[in-house]
Amino acid sequence: MRIQIDGMHCEACVRRVRKALEKTPGVIVDEVQVGYADVSVPAGRESEAVEAIRQAGFQPRA
Repeated sequence: MRIQIDGMHCEACVRRVRKALEKTPGVIVDEVQVGYADVSVPAGRESEAVEAIRQAGFQPRA
């Protein structure tokens, strides 16, 4: 699942999003770059990944 993310500008942003996603149960982080994250999420738990990104201070567009 690719989640587009607004508000990311640098590698510090990438690290912050990656850390938030890695703490989210069931989420496997494939890649995080400025502007998006590719993750594997169990069916029905997509909203948890999106919320983790929000809590990290960014605007996800799933």
